[in-house]
Amino acid sequence: MYPLRRNRRLRTNEAIRSLVRETIISPNDFLVPLFIVEGKGIKEEIASMPNYFRFSLDLLEKEVKELWKLGLKSVLLFVKVPDNLKDNKGTEALNPNGLMQRAIKTVKNVCPDMLVMTDVALDPYSSYGHDGIIENGIIVNDLTVDVLAEMSISHAIAGADFVAPSDMMDGRIAIIREALEDSGFTDTGIMSYSAKYASAFYGPFRDALDSAPVDMVNIPKDKKTYQMDYANRFEAIRETEMDIEEGADIVMVKPGLCYLDIVRDIKNVVDVPVAVYQVSGEYAMLKAAAEKGWIDHDAVMLEQITAIKRAGADIVASYFAKDIVKLIS
Repeated sequence: MYPLRRNRRLRTNEAIRSLVRETIISPNDFLVPLFIVEGKGIKEEIASMPNYFRFSLDLLEKEVKELWKLGLKSVLLFVKVPDNLKDNKGTEALNPNGLMQRAIKTVKNVCPDMLVMTDVALDPYSSYGHDGIIENGIIVNDLTVDVLAEMSISHAIAGADFVAPSDMMDGRIAIIREALEDSGFTDTGIMSYSAKYASAFYGPFRDALDSAPVDMVNIPKDKKTYQMDYANRFEAIRETEMDIEEGADIVMVKPGLCYLDIVRDIKNVVDVPVAVYQVSGEYAMLKAAAEKGWIDHDAVMLEQITAIKRAGADIVASYFAKDIVKLIS
């Protein structure tokens, strides 16, 4: 009781604040998204994501070495597929010598201990920019899931440690897990995008991979028939619990800041690690506001990451990973 109890004693200086701090950020918290393109000598900045880049495989090697030196030990790979290799069935996704498969091998060759996770979805490979096969104007679930399972096996053969299905098709975790087991990849993990919302925060990411849904007659103009309605809360728990039952080793909430209530809800009921994806729109907004001089970039960046972890995230996929690790070191 006041005045015997004064809470401000624990805030007197940085030493005591650090000593009693509840949420600690370290390099071990981060999963680093990497965008890969064909070619040589390419490190091209993404216009809507300042200071974030697409890498060709030769420069991916340099980037991975730098990440490892910073203490960042996990990457999540995405590929930008040339238009001439896209079709409705994502055929290129199964190419054993495709860009994703070569990217996995590149990372493992240059840094064998780096944990490699891979995006499993059809939108980078789809001529329509959707995460599934389209028939009669509808994204069909089960045919898509069969391709995702083959895609996962292809990634495992190339050396991926975890596959990360980001498509939100029903039942895909069970089918992928069964396919991996049947193919002898019992140690290949699954990080499921379990609660992935149909968010307006994904725009810069779709610019990075040229994977936005196309505007065509009889083609869905958005992803709301498979990604979750952002008005829903309890649905996220159902989706996540189903994925765990089907064999997910890690579950994810995406996006981050607008969904911290969902992160905490899920963390309270599951017994597997919870990942959060701090998405491209969140990154771009901070960069834009800081460029205008409206906010302190580093202070807000660190506050946002701390909020995500405080909400319950065990893993944070973030485009700020390198910047934060440099800052806290």
